[in-house]
Amino acid sequence: MSVWKFPDYVDTDQILPGTYLSINDSKELANHIFENIKPEMAMQVKQGDIIVAGKYFGCGSSREHAVLAIKGSGVDCVIAESFSRIFFRNAINLGLDIMCVDDVSHFCEGDHLEFDRIVRKIKNITSGYVCQYRSIPEFLERIVQCGGLIPYAQKYLVKGGVLE
Repeated sequence: MSVWKFPDYVDTDQILPGTYLSINDSKELANHIFENIKPEMAMQVKQGDIIVAGKYFGCGSSREHAVLAIKGSGVDCVIAESFSRIFFRNAINLGLDIMCVDDVSHFCEGDHLEFDRIVRKIKNITSGYVCQYRSIPEFLERIVQCGGLIPYAQKYLVKGGVLE
């Protein structure tokens, strides 16, 4: 899992330019991810890679397409110091794993990370740095684990699944 590093205040237009909002296929949207600030990413991102960003990631317009593009690219998780409220909600609704940490300065482009979800720790394999992450509430984690709000509702509300 390789890190793609971004600064503070990356908005949804930087994640996915608005000219692609007529596209609804996440794989096709992924071809344009971060094309104005990191154009090489769309061709180089691999399944399981991680985005690490500073404060207020996903600010700007309320666009589910930004989350769809990230998911379509194969990115496994977004780690940031904070998220905009609407991006946070879109990420949960669409099943994108997100984590908050206090300081992202210990992560660099290309670093390799490992997660221990039981004790909520991130280890930077490249540097040896270890930190705690703040998790989302348990009921929101279940939504993400199901792949988003619609699969969660289908499993637990429509089919009568048992909440754990």
